[in-house]
Amino acid sequence: MGRPAAEPREARRVENRRALLTSASSTLDDLVTRVTDAAEALGAEGEDSLSAELYEVERSLRAALRRLEGVTRRLR
Repeated sequence: MGRPAAEPREARRVENRRALLTSASSTLDDLVTRVTDAAEALGAEGEDSLSAELYEVERSLRAALRRLEGVTRRLR
């Protein structure tokens, strides 16, 4: 009888984790947008070196976002 009660608890726990990671993904996606905007603005101002560094940051953030979304999809 104790087992059926554990399954809904585990399902809630997984959903809570998924919600947390989905929220983190959304925040990370917003950060990618802001970094990209800053890189574009610096590039337009002739700050090519700084712009290039921010594009490197953008690529790293996008890679992190892909990994985070992958983990979120695999939660069971």
